[in-house]
Amino acid sequence: QVQLVESGGGLVQAGGSLRLSCAASGLTFSMYAMGWYRQAPGKQRELVADISSAGSINYAESVKGRFTISRDNAKNTVYLQMNSLKPEDTAVYYCSAHRRVLTYDYDYWGQGTQVTVSS
Repeated sequence: QVQLVESGGGLVQAGGSLRLSCAASGLTFSMYAMGWYRQAPGKQRELVADISSAGSINYAESVKGRFTISRDNAKNTVYLQMNSLKPEDTAVYYCSAHRRVLTYDYDYWGQGTQVTVSS
């Protein structure tokens, strides 16, 4: 079955950096758009960044210039490099995989990894 396993979360001071990784298995990774979402307490889950199978990238305005998404198809892994972290970046970060075949959407989620930024 499909598994997305996030790692790299933790506690960091404001201004610091973290690198999240998401290792995927059970799917043809190169054919999927991969994304990072986050959900803070009491808030809705929101898109942080995504990268298509062709390499097109999209960022939330709040993270532009600070976060970088990348993928390594040989390792079936997507990364999120987070620099200049702010307390408002504190959230559970989720990895996602998406592919549309004809009219059917294949969507998978990881279990999430906690990122806490202290002020």
